[in-house]
Amino acid sequence: MTKKVINQKGKFDEELINTIEPNFVFKNKPINRFKFTETILEENQTDKTELLNGLKKQLNSIENCNLKNNSQNLVLGDGNINSSIMLIGEAPGIEEDKSGMPFKGEIGELLNKMLLAINIKRKDIYCSYAINFRPPEDRKPTSVEVKRYSVFLKEHISIINPKIVILMGSSAMEAVTGINTKISSERGKWKEVILKNKTYPVMITFNPSYLIRFPENKKYSWEDLKRIRQKIQDLKINI
Repeated sequence: MTKKVINQKGKFDEELINTIEPNFVFKNKPINRFKFTETILEENQTDKTELLNGLKKQLNSIENCNLKNNSQNLVLGDGNINSSIMLIGEAPGIEEDKSGMPFKGEIGELLNKMLLAINIKRKDIYCSYAINFRPPEDRKPTSVEVKRYSVFLKEHISIINPKIVILMGSSAMEAVTGINTKISSERGKWKEVILKNKTYPVMITFNPSYLIRFPENKKYSWEDLKRIRQKIQDLKINI
């Protein structure tokens, strides 16, 4: 006579599960984890969009600002808000002021070429400015103006929350790092800034508008771009 083996453990497990949660449903179909990830990304993007809209309202509500009063449009930013790379220029020019978008015209074309040289498409990063309104006659922003807008810029960086920040031009350098020396002595060196208890790697380099006026310095920008490409690889950033 053969005794039937009873799986007591299996029976106990079933009873325990039913005690904890009687509505468990077991399926052989695998969980769609990609859909779950997409949902998180969509929620993250919605949150960032709302925060950026709030930041835009704050900038538009600034009072007694000569820059704002003499501009047609506020230029906040453009590109992929979930990108690991945030690029910050100095201030909008006439083309940007008309369109309300950053890095237009000849300056934008040069920036595109610079990024493509290290295999980056501009649409895959996020671009903004240290100053969000065009300075009269495209003059250099004053230290007072840079300091006033740096509060909004630092909030802007925290919202985007990139893994790398690229600062193009001395105004961007001063706004984020507080350094107001010659950019030629600071460019090409990785620095770190801490915003809301988070550390961001920062690379300082020349602004495209400067390179158009002084093309002999493009060789230095190329060295900076290669360092940026290397950092992207070191951090294993997909871009």
